Amino acid sequence: MIASVLPTYNRAPFSFVKGEGAWLIEADGRRFLDLGAGIAVNVLGHANPALTEALTEQAGALWHTSNLYEIPQQKALADKLVDATFADTVFFTNSGTEACELAVKMARKYWYEKGVPERVDIITFSGSFHGRSSAGIAAAGSEKMTKGFGPLLPGFVHLPFAEHDGVAPAITDKTAAVLVEPIQGEGGIIPLPDQCLKGLRDLCDEHGILLILDEVQCGVGRTGKLFAHEWAGIEPDIMMVAKGIGGGFPLGCVLATENAASGMAAGTHGSTYGGNPLGCAVGNAVMDIVNTPEFLSEVNRKSGSLRQKLEGLVAAHPDVFDFVRGQGLMMGLKCKATNMDVVQAAYDQDVLTVPAADNTIRLLPPLNITDAEIAQAVDRLDKAAKSLSD
Repeated sequence: MIASVLPTYNRAPFSFVKGEGAWLIEADGRRFLDLGAGIAVNVLGHANPALTEALTEQAGALWHTSNLYEIPQQKALADKLVDATFADTVFFTNSGTEACELAVKMARKYWYEKGVPERVDIITFSGSFHGRSSAGIAAAGSEKMTKGFGPLLPGFVHLPFAEHDGVAPAITDKTAAVLVEPIQGEGGIIPLPDQCLKGLRDLCDEHGILLILDEVQCGVGRTGKLFAHEWAGIEPDIMMVAKGIGGGFPLGCVLATENAASGMAAGTHGSTYGGNPLGCAVGNAVMDIVNTPEFLSEVNRKSGSLRQKLEGLVAAHPDVFDFVRGQGLMMGLKCKATNMDVVQAAYDQDVLTVPAADNTIRLLPPLNITDAEIAQAVDRLDKAAKSLSD
């Protein structure tokens, strides 16, 4: 008999009833150090006082009106994002998956309005993850994502990740855009080298096509800058954002230049809940805290400490771990042991990590995790590794 909740998740046997900063508390009272942060979502930890206050105050005033009307909180958040980024305009969604749908539509509508409707192809890369909608799985293209869900949405050209020399030959008179994650999250915390991201920007400029970045997982301070592409000194035309922007409240958005968004007139896209007062009140509070030099400097400092400790962990357990990769507080431990065995051993030490592809575990702690919690986290991972070596 099928469960009342559709059984599409392979859930760990925990029922968390409370969160405090970097900690989750199980129904039986156990306290888990959370290095997953809801898969890079809870950038300011659980039950953050500033976010709780923003949500509670807004909940007491107004929940939802729809986008039939002006939403002051939405305008305020859009202004903050425009002021802080390359973008001229923002469309709000509830998730990264919805952001992907709009990014694809926007790129294709751009060319349609320019009188080149045949330009529909979007170049994507192996190992990518862009959500689980029809466009998202077609963009990723992997058998794991697409098997059994055909016919797939056409118009995606899949190339090997980080093989830069293969991109230019794949651009044709049907190419609309290139879509890439600056750091692959689900793919195993695999950064795209800065020179490759710069090269993609140059190629798009040379051929007059759009560059779409998926910063759903690597954005909002996760790498030590507000958005990961800033490290490479480039700007996209369209960018997908979600996860961290809501600090735990469902919120996403698409950022775009005026040129890239030029085809999106009234009626071309919409959302009932997207940009609602609740989500945007929290998003404003997130931006006010994360988008400051002091906060981002602390992320960079802590990431250096975490990486140093993780390198020591790898050196101490060469039979369990292979190497560390990532940027900021978006770290991956490539495993020699089976990654799910490492995840389970960490559970036994009351620490939460997130599995990924390429036999990797992800460490995506709250950005305001303390130095003491970082030390404790690595100590618990050390004990987990020892248990696998015994």
